[in-house]
Amino acid sequence: MDWTIKTFDELSSKEIYEILRSRAEVFVKEQKICCVDPDGVDYKSWHIFAMEDDRVCAYLRAFKDGDGIIKIGRVLTLVHGKGTGTQLMRYAISELKAKTACKKIIMDAQTHAIPFYQRLGFSITSEEYLEEGIPHVDMELSF
Repeated sequence: MDWTIKTFDELSSKEIYEILRSRAEVFVKEQKICCVDPDGVDYKSWHIFAMEDDRVCAYLRAFKDGDGIIKIGRVLTLVHGKGTGTQLMRYAISELKAKTACKKIIMDAQTHAIPFYQRLGFSITSEEYLEEGIPHVDMELSF
């Protein structure tokens, strides 16, 4: 799978459309999250994704959230259980470390995904809370 990392201004109109399409498919249709997805954060984010058959099949966004801290979110894969999420995260961690010299990556992780993120080295840093009606915890990966 070929991975891409781009700033918002580097994305083509087709890539933006496919990113928003995949995010809607996973977060609105699959997970029943009712929120305004385009929240303005995309403009200041790196967009990390892979395309397959002209669709964004795996995606996350990342942005600076303080000195030496990168926050990731909107993590998705269209196909589950094939290792795509692990590939996405490993690529993202490597690229973000190289591009930003960050000391820490943080995220709001859905609680069902805690074991997945722990296998990648993330640790829980908060109690459970609800975000858009879904249980989450804060997690971080320090270098």
